[in-house]
Amino acid sequence: MAERIDAAALAQLFLAARTHNRWLAGDVPDSLLRELVDLMKLGPTSANSSPARIVFVKSEAAKKRLEPFLSADNREKTMAAPVCAIIGYDLEFYRHLPRLFPHDPEAAGWFAGKPQKIAETAFRNGTLQGAYFILAARALGLDTGPMSGFDNAGVDREFFSGTSVKSNFLCSLGRGDPSVLHPRLPRFSFEEMAEII
Repeated sequence: MAERIDAAALAQLFLAARTHNRWLAGDVPDSLLRELVDLMKLGPTSANSSPARIVFVKSEAAKKRLEPFLSADNREKTMAAPVCAIIGYDLEFYRHLPRLFPHDPEAAGWFAGKPQKIAETAFRNGTLQGAYFILAARALGLDTGPMSGFDNAGVDREFFSGTSVKSNFLCSLGRGDPSVLHPRLPRFSFEEMAEII
């Protein structure tokens, strides 16, 4: 069993980490985005299915393509972020199982011709990978601004046309401006959300 991480790491990942809405100027290097993906992809998924697909919207031209599909409340903060990641999931993930899950050569057959099972598995595991993405970004020193509040169908047409990928959520990345953060919102107590039986 691994040793517990230290208090500073817990603070960076959870205790002091916040969802950011305002961003300080500065670039997020492509090398850091590559490192982020290489880290997040190590989190577990069902049968190593790895359905997450990510588009990093970084250039001004790409941001202009994304802008029309953002809700009014999300438009300004997303355009100001150094990068906005579109976290998607591939409905044809199972076609890659012979490579990703080689110890069962029949694994793709668990899904072929079963659209509900495909959709549920892709969405569940793609969302898990989206959570790993947020934690990996925080671990690498980036602030995150995950959000809904956009036109999924429009984003899919604009960024995933002709593919089997669907958008799930957006996540802005960069250095957040701590001066405009609101106090942390309430959370449930242990007793309200969990039990030990």
